[in-house]
Amino acid sequence: MQTKHTRWKRFESIECLRHGVCEAIVKSADEAIAERGQFSIVLAGGNTPRAVYRLLRELDLDWSKWHIYHGDERCLPVNHEDRNSLMVEQVWLHYVNIPASQIHDIPAELGAIAGAKAYAQTLRDVSTFDMVLLGLGEDGHTASLFPGHLLDNSADAVPVFNSPKPPAERISLSQNRLNNTRQVIFIVTGSGKQAAVDNWRNGITIPATLITPKNGVDVYCYEVELK
Repeated sequence: MQTKHTRWKRFESIECLRHGVCEAIVKSADEAIAERGQFSIVLAGGNTPRAVYRLLRELDLDWSKWHIYHGDERCLPVNHEDRNSLMVEQVWLHYVNIPASQIHDIPAELGAIAGAKAYAQTLRDVSTFDMVLLGLGEDGHTASLFPGHLLDNSADAVPVFNSPKPPAERISLSQNRLNNTRQVIFIVTGSGKQAAVDNWRNGITIPATLITPKNGVDVYCYEVELK
């Protein structure tokens, strides 16, 4: 059985948190490339990760060894402004030399079922991720795993319907696949996340608490109290 370890770190400013996440990513990348010759990272959407990606693009790193994946995606056209993949391309990947063959966007434009099946196929021969970045919703969701939804672990990527946040259809990595990683960082910002954090710390099950990789998780917080 895996034992969950949750390491909480509260930052005094959003700038410190962003730089802390950036530094952790670079450290993980350096170690992975030195040990295994490549670095695989699963990205989160949202404003705080967006700022982290902007920091990364300014660094002189061995981008040729990076492999990019996504934790979830909205079922929208490829160039829709709400696509996570478009945001990452615009603020980071356009500026660095990661080979296109190593950037693995979720084909959510195919629809939830077909897109999930295609991404599961992409992940079929991918071993343990080096790092997974995740956010936390006010309702406790992470990636597109929402409270009250039957969590499907039958494949690495799963279709999501009736999302409480638009659009209703999404694709998410499954709980099992998100747990298959060497490191997880949750990025939690804003006082609106306080109730979810309190539930988590009080042992109340929310989707985020189902992410229990062998090495535990790090939760980087700003504007929430660790009661």
